[in-house]
Amino acid sequence: MTIQVFGHKSPDTDSTGSPIIWAWYLNEVKGQAATPVLLGEPNTEAAFMLSRWGFDKPEIISDVAAGAPVVIVDTNNPAELPASVNDADIRQIIDHHALIGGLKTKGPIDITVRPLACTATIMVDLMGDDATRMPEAIKGAALTCILSDTLEFRSPTTTDHDRAVAEKLAADLGIDIPSYAAEMFAAKSDVSSFSDAELLRMDSKEYNVDGKEFRVSVLETTAPKVLLDRKDSLMASMIDVAKEDGADQVLLFVIDILNEEATLLVPNNLVKTVAEKSFGAAVSGDTVVLPGIMSRKKQIIPNLKL
Repeated sequence: MTIQVFGHKSPDTDSTGSPIIWAWYLNEVKGQAATPVLLGEPNTEAAFMLSRWGFDKPEIISDVAAGAPVVIVDTNNPAELPASVNDADIRQIIDHHALIGGLKTKGPIDITVRPLACTATIMVDLMGDDATRMPEAIKGAALTCILSDTLEFRSPTTTDHDRAVAEKLAADLGIDIPSYAAEMFAAKSDVSSFSDAELLRMDSKEYNVDGKEFRVSVLETTAPKVLLDRKDSLMASMIDVAKEDGADQVLLFVIDILNEEATLLVPNNLVKTVAEKSFGAAVSGDTVVLPGIMSRKKQIIPNLKL
């Protein structure tokens, strides 16, 4: 059976590109039939990557069949995976997040979790000398994933190794990183065609904090004003999105890539308390700026308190 390779729901660039990269490796190097799939529509930056490097958009699936062979990348959290994932035949996990627990396998499997900024960086390492066999499109996907997850090396999750791998890929491709990253971030910032509910779910993950279920959403952009001009309607939409998704509250952080800060929308006293206790912020209105906050994984989630 063909191995399905997929990342998390609400696929960002890494969860779109890494399945493509690893499916190529399994097919072309390991001789194992594999195909990349997605668990939702890719975001605008991921769509840019697909177009820029000539990939067809992978099939979007809603669940996996019992016994189907799968490789999971860029997550190990069952809440971000198909409902029937524990009935599948999980062959491998490649990830760079904290272990959540809850996945069950049918036997010992190959697991790689490393403290790097991007799954694609780990994949290049795992390939070893075979990484030189990557065609330009696969190298382009890997470069895009790394620049996305590191916000062009601005994110505190960035390691020297992520930077070195990205710079080697860029050199191989003859790409100027600042120019290419600007194209990526312009694509990421173009959200004009998305509804408020789609924006709130576009890059979001579910977390329980002191008994409250939060959907923690981030929107990374070089044009924060475009999003903040919609704050009233975004805050109104949070009520329905939270109710539909079984959450108590949506937390929306608008990440200003160039100024390296986040703006948290503050629709009510619950979020005001989160802002004050988690980040030591003084909240006087319906938004609060959090200087230096760039990473959900490293700076937002670990600090959430009530």
